[in-house]
Amino acid sequence: MEPTDEFEETERLTLEPVAPPGPKTLDIRFTGSGSEYFRIWIVNLLLTLVTLTLYLPFARARRMAYFQNNTLVGGDPLGFHADPWKMFRGYLLVLVLGVGYSAVSNFMPTLSWVALLVFAALWPALWRASLQFRLRNTSWRGVRLAFAGDMTSAYLAMLPFFIPALAFALLMPDMSDAESVSAEAAQQAGIVAGVVILGFMVLLPWLWARIKAYQHGGYVFAQERTTFTAGAKRFYGLSIKITGVSLLVMMGLGTLMGVLFGACLALGVVSLGDFSNLGEGAGLLFIVGGGVVLVMVYVLWPLIVGSYMTSRFQNLLWANTRSPRIRFTSQLKLAPLMRVNIVNWLLIALTLGLFWPFAKVRSARIRLEAMSVQVEGDVDQWVSDSLQQPAGVIGDAAGDFFGIDMGL
Repeated sequence: MEPTDEFEETERLTLEPVAPPGPKTLDIRFTGSGSEYFRIWIVNLLLTLVTLTLYLPFARARRMAYFQNNTLVGGDPLGFHADPWKMFRGYLLVLVLGVGYSAVSNFMPTLSWVALLVFAALWPALWRASLQFRLRNTSWRGVRLAFAGDMTSAYLAMLPFFIPALAFALLMPDMSDAESVSAEAAQQAGIVAGVVILGFMVLLPWLWARIKAYQHGGYVFAQERTTFTAGAKRFYGLSIKITGVSLLVMMGLGTLMGVLFGACLALGVVSLGDFSNLGEGAGLLFIVGGGVVLVMVYVLWPLIVGSYMTSRFQNLLWANTRSPRIRFTSQLKLAPLMRVNIVNWLLIALTLGLFWPFAKVRSARIRLEAMSVQVEGDVDQWVSDSLQQPAGVIGDAAGDFFGIDMGL
C-alpha cells in the first residue's frame, strides 16, 4: 500500500496548478562618477563653443549614452543606440524653425501671429517625433522601448499651450512706436496682458496634466503599454502646495530682513531719523539690504522651492505610471535632495562652474536611486518573446530620419 500512496501523492502534487511568481522589485542604481563625466563634459563644451553650437547634438548623444549606460535596472544597464548624425538633422530643423520665427517677429511684427501659428502647427508633431526617437533608441536587456502615442492626441495635448501666445499676438495693440502709443492703447495692452497671464496661470496645472498624461501614457516595453492615472486634480493640489512653500520662503526672507533691520537699529548703524530724512545710512542700508534679499532669493528659491517641486513632481509622475504588469515607484525625499543641491551649489560657486558635471552626476544618482520598478510575471520570458518578434516600422519615419530630441 505504501508505494501506491506515494504514487497518488506524487500525482496529486503534479496535477496541482503552479502558483505564478509574485511581484518582483527591480532596484535602480546609477554607477556614473563625476570624474568620468567631467572628461565628457569638458570636451563637449569646448567643441560646442568652437563649432558655434553645431556640435550640440553630438554632445547630447554622448551625454545621454553615458547616463543611460550607467543606469542599471535590476542589475542590467540601459542601452542608448541613437545615431548622432540623425540628431544633427533634427537639430538643424528645429534651429531653422526657431530662427525663422525670430526673424519674422523682429522684422515683420505684424505677421508674427502667422509665424506663431505655423510654429504651433508643427511643434506637437516634432514633440511626438522626439518621444519616439528617444524611446526607440533606448533598450533594456536587448529589447527596445517604444512610444505609442498617436499624432491626434499629441495635438490635443500640446496646442492649448499656444493659446495664450496667440491671444497676445491677436489682441495686443500695435506698440512698435512707443512715442505714439495712446493712453487707450496702453490701457488695452495692460488689460490683455493681465487677463492672459492670469488665465494661463490658472490653467497651467490642467495643461501640464494633459502633457504628462500623453507622455507617460504612451511608454511601451515588451507589449506592456503604460497608462497615467493622475488627473488634473492632483496637479492642482501640487501647485497649491508649491505656492504655499513659496509664500513660506518669502515670509522667512521678510522675517530675516526684519531681524537684520532691528539689529542695525539696536547697534546704532542707522536710526529712524535717517529714514525720515533719507540720510546716507538709510541709503546704504537699502542698497545692502536689497542686495542681500536678491542673493537670498536667487539661492534659496531653487534650493527650497525647486527641491520641493522636483521631489513631489517626480513622485507624482512615476507613482501614477503603470501597465498591467509593471508598476513604478518613486520615493524621492525632500531633505536628502536639498542637502545634495546645497552642496552642489556651493561647490559650483567655489569652483567657478567646474563642479557642474559632478553636480549632474550627484543629482542623477539621488533621483534615479529613489525609484524602483515592480513587475509581475517572468521578465526573462517577456524579453525572449519580444526578441523573437519582428520590429515594427509603423510611424518610425519622422523620428528615425530627423532624429528630433528635445530632452523630454
